[in-house]
Amino acid sequence: MKQLFKLILNTIPRPLLIRLSYVARPVIAFFLKGNTFTDPIDGKHFRTFLPYGYGTQRNNVLSPSTLSLERHRLLWLYLKNETDFFSASKKVLHFAPEQAFYKRFRNMSNLDYVTTDLESPLADVKADICDLPFKDNEFDIILCNHVLEHIPDDTKAMQELYRILKPGGFGIFQIPQDLSRETTFEDDSITDPKERAKIFGQYDHVRVYGRDYFDKLRSIGFQVEEVDYTNTLSESDITTYCLAKGEIIPLVKK
Repeated sequence: MKQLFKLILNTIPRPLLIRLSYVARPVIAFFLKGNTFTDPIDGKHFRTFLPYGYGTQRNNVLSPSTLSLERHRLLWLYLKNETDFFSASKKVLHFAPEQAFYKRFRNMSNLDYVTTDLESPLADVKADICDLPFKDNEFDIILCNHVLEHIPDDTKAMQELYRILKPGGFGIFQIPQDLSRETTFEDDSITDPKERAKIFGQYDHVRVYGRDYFDKLRSIGFQVEEVDYTNTLSESDITTYCLAKGEIIPLVKK
């Protein structure tokens, strides 16, 4: 059975695999049950997680039950352990809501939960992140994860995020980031999708963010904390939850 799963995962194109997994995940999760790894989002245990990635796949990173990746599980743990997200009354704006979170956040009675995206069928409000239809200082919390790398004018997007965040509120703006780079890399002259995927990580990414990402957020007006949350966790937890050690959570405040 394990070899069959490996064959399927290595031959089906990733986008199709993900669409199929929404339907097949209860079956896959059943066959992968075990005691080696835990998804903290739903508390279920597995002998292995699934591979995931464009081009070169990362092994043991996709949860069979919630379809969460390392960044989702890290964010869940941070929100649960370090914030009042799960208890206080908050108005929350969630960009491009992830399947791992959407229903769970929607069902939380303490949240006034609003989703937005230009295309996602899960979005309550179809909107351009560079021209948002929300009032100034409207949201206590903004979750905008793995979105900005798709936006040509990320400065305008950041300005809009700053405008609609309440003073005293916070946001988490995760992005794929190469911490070995001092500065962010962009090159619009690279138009071939395969070449863009090779250089930027995905064909529809417009930049590779470097360490200067945090300073750009500060230049907009945000107070920024570069949270290395895995540094506060045990090696056992990092392994059990299949987290990416050293991944930074960009926590912004206004």
